Amino acid sequence: MNRHQVVKQIKDEGNRQRLVDPPARNLSQSEAWWARAKEIIPRGTQTLSKGPDQFVDGVTPKYLDHGQGCHVWDVDGNEYIDYPMALGPVLLGYNYAPVVEAVTREIRKGTTFTLMSPLEVQLAELLVEAIPCAEMVRFGKNGADATMAAIRIARAYTGRDHVAFCGYHGCHDWYAITTSLNRGIPRFNAGLIHPFEYNRPQTLEAQFALYPDKIGAVIMEVPAEDPQENFLQRVIDLAHKYGALFILDEICTGFRWSLGGAQEYYGIVPDLGCFGKGMANGFSISAVVGKKEFMKELNDIFFSMTFSGETIGLAASIATIGEIRKKGVIDYIWQQGKKLREGLYRIKGELKVDVEIVGHPPRSGFVFRDALGNESLDIKSLFLQETHKRGVLFGGPVYLSLSHSDEDVERTLDVSYEAMSIVKKSVDEGSVDRFMEGQKMGAVYRSRR
Repeated sequence: MNRHQVVKQIKDEGNRQRLVDPPARNLSQSEAWWARAKEIIPRGTQTLSKGPDQFVDGVTPKYLDHGQGCHVWDVDGNEYIDYPMALGPVLLGYNYAPVVEAVTREIRKGTTFTLMSPLEVQLAELLVEAIPCAEMVRFGKNGADATMAAIRIARAYTGRDHVAFCGYHGCHDWYAITTSLNRGIPRFNAGLIHPFEYNRPQTLEAQFALYPDKIGAVIMEVPAEDPQENFLQRVIDLAHKYGALFILDEICTGFRWSLGGAQEYYGIVPDLGCFGKGMANGFSISAVVGKKEFMKELNDIFFSMTFSGETIGLAASIATIGEIRKKGVIDYIWQQGKKLREGLYRIKGELKVDVEIVGHPPRSGFVFRDALGNESLDIKSLFLQETHKRGVLFGGPVYLSLSHSDEDVERTLDVSYEAMSIVKKSVDEGSVDRFMEGQKMGAVYRSRR
């Protein structure tokens, strides 16, 4: 059923309470695995953002079995067009042949050795070539490894312990103390980290005034909106004015905004940069990069892990960067993201649903609002429920990949029209709950700042 047929159905059916549902999907295997997981895995999941409470429990599958391109199949055999794309790492597509082949070659040779691999040097050289601030490189396995290393570098270089931050930066103590999930973290960390607001440089200057000669690092990510009035450069200038290093967290924007990340896209040069997610098409690797005078602090900083030089992630990243250059991946994901966003805004305008598609074409997200204009996870839950039932897997961020074809985008828009039509009816009738079949989604954690 396409969008035009849905419009006709709505008109023909008049006051029917809801549109015809798609066939029910069997999720019995997902539920069986979940019952086992809850007994032996705290919170039931290894990654909080993948847990059932981040989707619509009872409607969204809990376990995926395999993927191809931008399509995934759950353990019960149901197929979906995927948009979280593993929370962002899958830039090219699942089971993407050139990356799989590069990794397979390394697996056959051996993945972790007693001594170093030349792949470490090869990938570091590629990053130095591509990323504006990169003069030296060190690798980790997760984004939090990179941000933790960057904070240590800044603290070591400046001799200051305090950090000013804007955005999300991972699970290590220095940042996690700011969340509601901060049990087990020494309380002193809370006194060392201070928030400032995006596009409001005066809030950063206020923190420098409150903690003179104490802030050694200013770390931030680029969120859903573009910087205004040269905000990023103004933050860099403020950091340097007050003797701090500026760290750009590019875990999400790196290899998506451009090959050199948001810093290349916006024309800035941070002191340090943190990369992960899309740099290896789903294989585990991250990097902290930066200017030599700062990166040399790592000569005397304990940042060393058994698997930071593991060859699978290195080979996957080298292959991924090669494909980005060869296939024009950056231009393509911007183009497909723009098509999706424009289509969603047309649906919004036609149905008069209060939803924003925030962010940028390569990475965006839905913000639904209630009758009072407040952000509503309840309404978003209903939208997710109806798209998941129809074979489109939305979640938090919407990531485009090289594998999202025009047909995938068009099908997604058809499904989104049906889902938003149901959202519209629920809002008009003043009851989202009556349309919910599963449990509404919640937040991973609450910020304490």
